[in-house]
Amino acid sequence: MKRLLQSFAKARITRFLIKTKRRVAFIKNLGLVFLLFFLTTLVQPILASTITSQLSSQAVQANSEQPNTLFNRGKSFYQLGQWQEAIKVWEQAIKIYQQQNNSLDLAITLSNLSLAHQKLGQWQEADRTITQSLQISRSLEVNTASQRAIAQALDTQGNLDIGLGKIEEAITVWQEAAILHSKLGDLDQQIRNVLNQAQALKTQGFYRRSLQTLESVQSLLPKISDDNLIAIALYNYGDMLTTVGDLKLAHQPLDKSLEILNHLSNRDRTNNEQKSIALLRLGNLARLEGKTETAAEFYKKSGQATGRSLTNIQAQLNLFSLLIESENFSEALEMRSQIAAELSKLENSREEIFARINYGESLLRLTKFTRQNITDALLAEAAKILAISAQQAKFINDNRTLSHALGALGNAYEQSKQIESAQNLTQQALAIAQSINATDIAYRWQWQLGRLLNAKGDTKNAILAYTEAVNGLRQLRSDLVFVNPNVQFSFRETVEPVYRQLVSLLLQGESGDKQKNLVKAQEAIESLQIAELVNFFRSDCLNAAQVDIGQVDKTAAVIYPIILEDRLEVILSLPNQPLRHYASKVTSAEMDDMVIDLRLNLRDPLSEDYLSSAQRIYDWLIRPAASAIAQSQIKTIIFVSDGSLRNIPMSVLHDGKQFLIENYDIALTPSLQLIDPKPIAKQKVSALIGGLTEARQGFSALPNVKGELQEINKQVPLSSIFINANFTKQNLAKTLISLPFPIIHLATHGNFSSEAENTYLLTYDGKLTIENLYQLLRSNDRSNREPVELLILSACQTAVGDKRAALGLAGMAVRAGARSTIASLWSVDDEATSKFMIALYQSLSSANVTRAASLRTAQQALLKDPKHNHPYFWAPFVLLGNWL
Repeated sequence: MKRLLQSFAKARITRFLIKTKRRVAFIKNLGLVFLLFFLTTLVQPILASTITSQLSSQAVQANSEQPNTLFNRGKSFYQLGQWQEAIKVWEQAIKIYQQQNNSLDLAITLSNLSLAHQKLGQWQEADRTITQSLQISRSLEVNTASQRAIAQALDTQGNLDIGLGKIEEAITVWQEAAILHSKLGDLDQQIRNVLNQAQALKTQGFYRRSLQTLESVQSLLPKISDDNLIAIALYNYGDMLTTVGDLKLAHQPLDKSLEILNHLSNRDRTNNEQKSIALLRLGNLARLEGKTETAAEFYKKSGQATGRSLTNIQAQLNLFSLLIESENFSEALEMRSQIAAELSKLENSREEIFARINYGESLLRLTKFTRQNITDALLAEAAKILAISAQQAKFINDNRTLSHALGALGNAYEQSKQIESAQNLTQQALAIAQSINATDIAYRWQWQLGRLLNAKGDTKNAILAYTEAVNGLRQLRSDLVFVNPNVQFSFRETVEPVYRQLVSLLLQGESGDKQKNLVKAQEAIESLQIAELVNFFRSDCLNAAQVDIGQVDKTAAVIYPIILEDRLEVILSLPNQPLRHYASKVTSAEMDDMVIDLRLNLRDPLSEDYLSSAQRIYDWLIRPAASAIAQSQIKTIIFVSDGSLRNIPMSVLHDGKQFLIENYDIALTPSLQLIDPKPIAKQKVSALIGGLTEARQGFSALPNVKGELQEINKQVPLSSIFINANFTKQNLAKTLISLPFPIIHLATHGNFSSEAENTYLLTYDGKLTIENLYQLLRSNDRSNREPVELLILSACQTAVGDKRAALGLAGMAVRAGARSTIASLWSVDDEATSKFMIALYQSLSSANVTRAASLRTAQQALLKDPKHNHPYFWAPFVLLGNWL
């Protein structure tokens, strides 16, 4: 195996010198799992349809028919994909134009000749011919024809820059061309140019700007008659919506694009190519929606819609990775030879090199599921294709692509346990990424380097590498959020493990200052919690700030349970004391199973089977520090919960004699950096109260909600109440605009999920999503801009079978902007909920009582009630955010 890898890779790679000749702004291409950089509009610009229509101001010599005929023949060859033949006839036309001193036609033909050379990866010839085209067209007398020739040449120059990885240069050139297209009133070319710019912005990672650019084009489409161009604009728009995760909106433009292309003639290769692209992108959309069979069918149709082309290969590659993902390994293995044969025919463009890298990385994923002899063969094949990719990237002087190829090749060596070689390649890839400021790929190689150093037992330097990777992720946080995690990168696969592996190393205690390492671990897990919420929202909308709990509340302890693959670590922060930590030999899988058991047993009010799980988790989280917590005179325990632990109420943890809630006030927070630590104002408060008693939209009736809300209304006289038909989004919006409400209480069905689109509250007229709630509570039209003090959500529940469902609860609480949120993890008996809420409001109106203490008082009221003393009734209510 070692010899195979070395024969394919080492000779090609180790001689490469790292020389940076240009700066390339970094772009997003994390993982290359599903969607390749796929700039169809960039590599297939419109060719001049005729020459004579552009020469009205010039006399055409008698024999000009001959070169014009040659030009049009070359155009036909080009559209059929016969680029070498197109080059031959265009070169003949060029000779005649030179003899005739026909500079305008010469410039146009040279521009098209550059396109053909680009298709064949003949970059020097492409650069030479487009340079000539621009020089000639700029020397012509300024008129409509010459300006059009310059604009066309600039578009071609932009395509060349993209092919060579010069993204910034491409955008600059296209912007210059856009000005000319606008002056010429050439709307079709103007739209094509804007589409090119949008794709380049996407390649750079400017996803929102790219989406806004594509949105601006949509209003222009009714003004043009070129159906093929309309289809291109639509599928690019749909693709960008898919990329930013707006899957529902993506359907309309993608479906419409395919409909248009189906109506166009099947004889035109260009139309078939566009149809193939539309099908490919519909396949990507179906894949993200979890429709595996539909996605596979789209990929197959995409490959069949056109002959040998990059699109065809991309469809095969996406199908290949889909088969691996769905564990259809036998069919995936059967595809190998077909894909390899097609890849061998590709030229040397950036997109084609990325196709090879995509294949190599898919092979590396496949090795994790195959027998050893097959694994060795796959590793050798992956190493070969990645080494070739690196060589080609070096040839076209594309440092970003070279970094991708070298890093992936390093991963192949890592998987084959050749640590020294893997480290050498990874360091080369990292140096290149850093030299071009490509933080988005540099963090991957820093992470990979950390794994390799840890494998060598060099913990100290492994921690340094991991720390740099985490620092890179912090820089990228606002950039990563606009990429659908299932398209460009998976948070679970390429972000979360970096943090957890760093924390694992820091808490092993084998090197460095233990207290410093604990602080670093605490900071890393805080950063992970914030990154997870940002990923959940698909928006970097969080205002994080360091909070010193010791200064805020000297009677509060903070517990960080950290679920690692092989153990549970706990960091404990006590006021004015050094951090301490303890660990339990419980795997993440065992913890998840324990949480599921506890959740299920808590839902049965006739059973006490929950006790064994509640006591076991207490032993892991609390018992090792129980004495220290008691001796520190702690009143409130704040849990920064992790993973599946978010789905259980910490109040139910049991020491064998008592529940935790019987001794301590309890609060939860996704991150201390998101706390707004201000005590609740003790004054006559007003509340907006709303809820449903009737069955609506498939949800059951909540008959006791009316009594609950009426009782609350008695305790909070300054309130507005909306029940059933009055409980609408419009009424809520109008009321919130006109009056300030420090408390908002919504007694209605709700669902919390790890997916933002499946997290909502039910109103009479529909579902109130996280974004709807944000708009209601953060509207600039509100009479009081102060955050809501307390948001109370009763009758809600976390999604069944979703171990990260409580992330939706945290997300709703944070996005709403309320300082505190009280909500239920599962739906509870109406009568018990009503009693709980009455006790809660009575306590909240008392002087010098914190929100956490009020919650505890209300829970204990039920705990002391023989009818409702089972934790099924009182445990689901949790407090998130400010506990004061």
